Amino acid sequence: MAPTSETLTAERILEATEEVLRRHGPAKATVVDVARALGVSHGSVYRHFRTKAALREAVTKRWLDRTSEKLARIVEETDRDPAVRLRDWLTALFEAKRHKAGDDPELFATYTVLTDENGAVVGEHIAELTAQLTRIITEGAGSGTFAVPDPAVAARAVFQATGRFHDPCHAREWTQPGVDEEFTALVDLLVRGLS
Repeated sequence: MAPTSETLTAERILEATEEVLRRHGPAKATVVDVARALGVSHGSVYRHFRTKAALREAVTKRWLDRTSEKLARIVEETDRDPAVRLRDWLTALFEAKRHKAGDDPELFATYTVLTDENGAVVGEHIAELTAQLTRIITEGAGSGTFAVPDPAVAARAVFQATGRFHDPCHAREWTQPGVDEEFTALVDLLVRGLS
């Protein structure tokens, strides 16, 4: 292996892993492929990620976190009306998922396999997203924008009700004619129901 001039970091390994997954797919991608792409030994990769499963889990978490981080910025805009923030959050979630599916379908398919393997990571991602929704709805209840007795229950219901627009199993539907109108109609209904 040729020595690399850059320090090997977990982030560099995850970036390389994503490229290897894109090229080879989840069934054929190996830690040796990742090490080769980085110009290091596979032992160097294992010093950062003890197993192939740990590496796959970390790259899956990184992929899911990109969405969570974008949505967190909307949650933090507490000077804005909670109903508007809720609409913006749901729209941003739908757009993020739709872009992931449409911009790089091979990588999206790969991550669909990886998320199936990494149920705990997906569970944490869903918990984070519903916590973000809970915060928006709680603030809306506090300001009188929403009239809900339990914001956490309402947040879970909103998340589940909008599943067609963020659950990867519905990805084929996200480009169908009329899907944007259906999404808007659902969000309108949910916001009215919370008020």
